[in-house]
Amino acid sequence: MLISFLRAILLYLIVIFAVRFMGKRQISELQTSELVITFLISDIASIPMQNTSQPLVSGLIPIAVLVCCEIFVSVFMLKSSKFRKIICGSAVILINDGKLNQNELRKLRMTVDDLYEQLRQMDVFSIEDVSFAIVETNGKLSVLKKSEKQPPDASTLGITVPDAVFDSVVISSGEISDFSLSVCKLNRSWLEGVLAGEKIDLKDIFIMTANKNKEFNIIKKS
Repeated sequence: MLISFLRAILLYLIVIFAVRFMGKRQISELQTSELVITFLISDIASIPMQNTSQPLVSGLIPIAVLVCCEIFVSVFMLKSSKFRKIICGSAVILINDGKLNQNELRKLRMTVDDLYEQLRQMDVFSIEDVSFAIVETNGKLSVLKKSEKQPPDASTLGITVPDAVFDSVVISSGEISDFSLSVCKLNRSWLEGVLAGEKIDLKDIFIMTANKNKEFNIIKKS
């Protein structure tokens, strides 16, 4: 029982490391080769996890080989566009100036309902409103609306808006994030000064957010 538990924990950590080593992507953004490798690694890891009589190395070696293969393929795709096209395919223009390419739609085996569902998720309810719609190599639909159908922005209206800033979590459950501080171009000296001014201890903070304008918000632990 203990051996099975330890093997499961070890394989779990190895699979996490392997996937992390291959790079960060969401499932919807995985290319064909990456998706296949992910499925194979999970299947291979489950074999020695369930069968304790099988040596652990018999699962680790195939995982290492697959990770190396994926890294090699990824590097080679960076160097050769032809090889990338063979592995990942190429983007397809599905709508051009409001006109649907029915041949490409059939090649992709995509129904009209599938197309309209994806368009609606991008706030597009008419094909005539679309200037270009491209199906990327990962199957995701990218849409460019016609100019007259796009909402006006600040440059179009000729107005000046302040620089956009975002809040970053600099303290979480009493722990300081030096990375978040650096993103906001702040430091611990500034943070300590704020805490002293607010008369609050670090251990009493649940969440503290801040931005580069030195604006902050503190939520105490309940």
